[in-house]
Amino acid sequence: MQVDFGEPPISAENRVLVEQRLEEVRKGQGVPETLTVEFRGQPRHVEVIDMPVSRLFYNPGTHRIRAQRSHDPERDLALQKDPWSDESQDYLHYLLKAAPTDPSKRDPKFDDLMGSLREHKQNEPGLITRDGVIVNGNTRRAALKELGVTSIRVGVLPASCTWADIHAVELSLQLRPDRRREYSYINHLLALDEQVALGRQLSDIARDFHTTTPACERDIWILNQLRDLIQRSKHNGLSLRLMDFEDAKEKLFELYRAYSKEHAKNKEKADLLKEARLAAIVLDFSKTDVRYIGPDFQTRFLEQRLPESAKPSGAAAPAAVTIPGLNRTVQAAGAQVAAARALTNSLLQAKAVQVVSGKATPAQLTAASETFTELKEAFDEAIEFAGKDYRLRKKRQAAPDRVNDACKDLEQCITDLVLARGNGSLDEGAFDDALLNLRSVMRKLAVEASKSIPLPGEGVSWLRDVTATER
Repeated sequence: MQVDFGEPPISAENRVLVEQRLEEVRKGQGVPETLTVEFRGQPRHVEVIDMPVSRLFYNPGTHRIRAQRSHDPERDLALQKDPWSDESQDYLHYLLKAAPTDPSKRDPKFDDLMGSLREHKQNEPGLITRDGVIVNGNTRRAALKELGVTSIRVGVLPASCTWADIHAVELSLQLRPDRRREYSYINHLLALDEQVALGRQLSDIARDFHTTTPACERDIWILNQLRDLIQRSKHNGLSLRLMDFEDAKEKLFELYRAYSKEHAKNKEKADLLKEARLAAIVLDFSKTDVRYIGPDFQTRFLEQRLPESAKPSGAAAPAAVTIPGLNRTVQAAGAQVAAARALTNSLLQAKAVQVVSGKATPAQLTAASETFTELKEAFDEAIEFAGKDYRLRKKRQAAPDRVNDACKDLEQCITDLVLARGNGSLDEGAFDDALLNLRSVMRKLAVEASKSIPLPGEGVSWLRDVTATER
């Protein structure tokens, strides 16, 4: 939902200063610098001026740190009540410097930005409203402030700019394909969700986000799953936060693909796969390990390795169903899914205690640590056997194996090049011809991979981008 944050306290003074500096630029020598932005659906050339860093305000609605605001609920609440106070602006400044996955730590990319600004100055202007609210360049302003730089180059939006315009312009700038610093994954999801809440068509959102409608559908599904996990993690006033899943992007992509394929065949098996993989994601297993988890993982590999404390009790277990005429009982439909959900819930609640450890009691921390360790060991052993089973059942060499074999050959090629350089035995012409052949094959591989995989992961996206750039 888009929010109107009103005007900052010195908005009138800023408007006067902005008008003065715009007039100075217009009367100055040479061609004034301009910045092109998308404003109300049309390209707009706005004039660029210098503004004092100290007079500008961070945008409280910026999508760049939307998820990270939950790092400190008290400061976030204060920000919602008064986004222009020194306390609120200081909190935004802190989050802009922090790592997206763990705001308690400083982001190395922020230090890289500071180093670039220190050495090369400001290459691109930011963007502000005439009130002095930063629409684009919040992180740059934070870096300049840390460096003690007193002024910043900024484009100025039209005087009629509203908060709806601010949100739209920020998204259009940050979602450009050539952006230098992407939103974190969770903030991307929140920005997408905001557009959906406005009632926009997915096809229009996909175009603005430079992606596809199926990718938007996937991201909406993932965000809904994460919100459900957060709700399920709530226990004794503690819960997980969206930003706690920042590093799970690729694993969540693979979960969506696997779940969608299984759901088309059997919903209950798809739910079993989903619960088991979500539990493994919460336990921080690697993408490769999570990939071994299928619909039968719970029954074939995990159940016998679970500690007794993690198994559903008789009272908690779903009721059995009596088969009429046979005097026999079987598990009710969904009983396995309910047990899998209960296991995931216990993990989520334990993870929540660990994540917000400062608010948990020593007893809660001890119990959560024991639960997490026991289940981590059980999953570790179960995944090991699932991996062995997967490799044993793999009777034919598939496309991924051929790529891995090609990688090994290329690694050997590197060694051969080193040796050839030492004794001058390299046939340079033949090597160049071989590389041209490799280029041709890579192009064909990218085309077929794009056709075969509708929602590409990181590897296929890289291949597609590299061959597109090369062309």
